[in-house]
Amino acid sequence: MILYHGSYIEIRKPDIFHSRKNLDFGCGFYVTPLYHQAEKWCEKFIRRGKEGIISCYLLDDNALKKCRILKFDSYSEEWLDCITKCRTGNDNMEYDIILGGVADDKIFNTCELYFKHYIDRNTALDRLRYEKPNYQVCFKNQEIIEQYLFFEGSEKL
Repeated sequence: MILYHGSYIEIRKPDIFHSRKNLDFGCGFYVTPLYHQAEKWCEKFIRRGKEGIISCYLLDDNALKKCRILKFDSYSEEWLDCITKCRTGNDNMEYDIILGGVADDKIFNTCELYFKHYIDRNTALDRLRYEKPNYQVCFKNQEIIEQYLFFEGSEKL
């Protein structure tokens, strides 16, 4: 599987140690199989006057067979619970890889209203039900990255 990471630098040796804590799926190295999603991740750096660089990786298919994986196919109740825990710093999950939707600007507005108790759980889920997830993969285990994720190259936007 080909995966992309959007940043302001090329990342030949990805690691989880430079990750911020309160992200969608907690601390980890984030990639996506969607090139346009990696472009979106680059946009914030470009707006700040930096370069946008997309690094490309090959994921060994054996990783998906040998790792502890949590997968969300939609913006579901379970996804919302996971995002809530991780975004508030309560990530205590023991998965190697988490796959699921991105809480991008449009989605995060609903999540933020829910986090602040301006809307209830059912209202948040109703708003999310019809959204098509932009997909992300979060590597939470450095050994898995080193064993199964291989740098293929990068390009400047």
